[in-house]
Amino acid sequence: MTIIGPISSLYDFLTFGVLLWMFHAAGNAPLFRTGWFVESLATQTLVVFVIRTAGNPFKSRPSGQLLIGVVAVSLAGAVLPYTSLGTVLGFTPLPLPLLAAICLLALTYLILVQGVKTWFYRRHALL
Repeated sequence: MTIIGPISSLYDFLTFGVLLWMFHAAGNAPLFRTGWFVESLATQTLVVFVIRTAGNPFKSRPSGQLLIGVVAVSLAGAVLPYTSLGTVLGFTPLPLPLLAAICLLALTYLILVQGVKTWFYRRHALL
C-alpha cells in the first residue's frame, strides 16, 4: 500500500491535468467534478479485481457477487451524469473524448497496479 497509495494519488493528478489542460475544465466546475468522480469511482472499484489475488487477475475468477457489484457500481457512476439525479448532484454529461480519456487512465492505472503487485510478490518471494 505504500506504493499503490501514491500511484492512486498520481492518477488523481493525471486526471486533474487531463481535465484542466486537455478539456479546459478550469472554468467549468461541473465538468471537472464529474470527470474526477467518474475516474475515481472507476479506478477505485475496478482495482479490487487486481488486488484480490496475488497472481494474474485474469487467471482467478472473482465471485459472481463481486463481479456484479463492482461492474454495477462502475456503470452506475458512468451513467449518473446523464440522469436527473446527476444534475441534482451537480454533474454534467461528459463528452465522448473525455470518457475515452477516463477509460485510458483507468486502464493504465490497473496495469500499473498489477505490475507493482507482481514486482512486490516476486521481490519478497511470495509468488
